[in-house]
Amino acid sequence: MLIREIKKEDNARVKQIIQESLKSRGLNLPGTAYFDPQLSNLHDYYAKLTNANYWVAIIDGMIVGGVGVAPFIAESGICELQKLYLIPDVQGQGLSNKLMETALFFASTHYRSCYLETLHELETACRLYEKHGFRLLDIPLEGSEHSAMDAWFLKVLS
Repeated sequence: MLIREIKKEDNARVKQIIQESLKSRGLNLPGTAYFDPQLSNLHDYYAKLTNANYWVAIIDGMIVGGVGVAPFIAESGICELQKLYLIPDVQGQGLSNKLMETALFFASTHYRSCYLETLHELETACRLYEKHGFRLLDIPLEGSEHSAMDAWFLKVLS
C-alpha cells in the first residue's frame, strides 16, 4: 500500500469513493460531504489552502481511499480531519489507521487541535477516532458546515 498526496487526476476517483460510500449507507443527504461543492476538485481545493492536504491510499495501482486535513479555526490553531473514506473491499485491513496517522502527523506540525464531524451510527469510525485520541464533544464547534452530523470530536495534538 502507498499513501501519497492527491493529484489532479485523482479527483474523479476520490469523489466516486466518497459519494458511493455515503450513498451505500443512505447518507447521500444535504448536510453531508456528498454535496460538498469542492468534491469534484479536491486537489485544487486543498492546494489553495494554507496548511492543508489530502492523501490517497493506493493498492495495486488503484486508489482505495483517502483523508484530508484543512484549517477549521486557524487563528485558534484548530484544523479539521476531513473525508476519511475507504472502499468496502479494503475496510478492516488497518488502512484507516495508516491514513489517520499520516493526517495527524501532518496536523501536529501545523495545529494545536484537530476537530472532526461524523455520525454516531458510524460506530466503526467513532471507535477509530477514539482509538486515535479524539474525545466526543457535546456540541459542534462554531463554524460547522455539515448540518446532518450528530457526533463531533476533538483531539489535542502534541
